[in-house]
Parts: sequence; structure tokens; C-alpha cells
Amino acid sequence: MHKGRLEALSDGVIAIIITIMVLEMKVPHTDNLHDLKELWPVFLSYILSFIYVGIYWNNHHHMMQAARTVNGAVLWANLHLLFWLSLVPFASGWLGENHFTAWPMALYGFVLMMNAIAYSILVITLLRLHGKDSLLGRAIGKDWKGRLSVIIYAVAIVLTCVAPWLSLGLYVAVAGIWLVPDRRIESKITEQD
Repeated sequence: MHKGRLEALSDGVIAIIITIMVLEMKVPHTDNLHDLKELWPVFLSYILSFIYVGIYWNNHHHMMQAARTVNGAVLWANLHLLFWLSLVPFASGWLGENHFTAWPMALYGFVLMMNAIAYSILVITLLRLHGKDSLLGRAIGKDWKGRLSVIIYAVAIVLTCVAPWLSLGLYVAVAGIWLVPDRRIESKITEQD
């Protein structure tokens, strides 16, 4: 199967996710700057979530550049990822509205962890289709960033009971790990061209 429809659906869903997140930020009904100060937790959770969704979009794009084709299993794995990505606006909104308290922080981390797991499942499914010696297989390699991310999320979720702000720091750290697009894929595509 051609991968174009999968990419189009993914791009559309991600665009809607970003739109929902920004629409969740309520505009104050006054012209007082002090009222904006009360929105900083919502804005901060929006920024972090926007970065995360952007990271997934960017890496998904790079991965699909290296993929030649898709099959039914890949379509389902991609829908699984889109499902967990679609929960980011809810988790982000709850986190910001409750000023980064323990339960919202734990749910946010759980959604981030499930996104990472779903992305890993998509990678594995694509590698099964293309083979480990394919361009994609050579580019992905051992995927240490994916495994490390899941471990950090799990630790951060447990830490929410003790120190929610430390958990937030770990979520930011994982975003930092992934902020730069996966150069492994870019370099393999460049080599092939």
C-alpha cells in the first residue's frame, strides 16, 4: 500500500490536536495584565505539549520518508499512536488548570509514556515490514532514545506522589532529548540519495 493516505491522515489529526490545545486557552475578559498572570500554568502546559506534538509530527515525518510502503498492521499501529496523541490536549488542559499538581502530572506523564510506547510499536511494525537491513532499519538502529524515554516517563510518574515539579523537569528533559530531529534517518536518506 502507498503511504500517502497514512501521512495525510496523521498530518490532519496532528493539526487538529494543536488547534484543540490552543482553543483550550481561555482569553481573559478584561484588559488587565494581571489576569494574564493567572494563565501562566495553562500557557506553560500548552508550550510543553505543543513541543511534544511537534516532536512526534517531525519524527513521524522523517520516519515515513524512510519507509517505502505500509500495510494493515502499520495503519493500525499509526492509529494507535494517533489515539494517544489525541489525549494530549485533555491531559495538558487538566495539568495547566490545576497548576501542575500530582494527579494531573501523573496523568500527563502516563499519556506521554503511552505516546512513546505507541510510537515504538509503530517503529517496530514498520521495521517488520521493511526489514532490519532496509534504509529505515539501518536508520533506526537500537532506538535508545525511545527506550530511555519510556523509562524516564515511568520514573516521573512515580515521582509525582513526592515531587510533581521534579516530574515536570523529567518531562522537559525527555522533550529536550527529542527536540532535535532524528538525524539518523536524515543522514541515511542523504546517503541513499
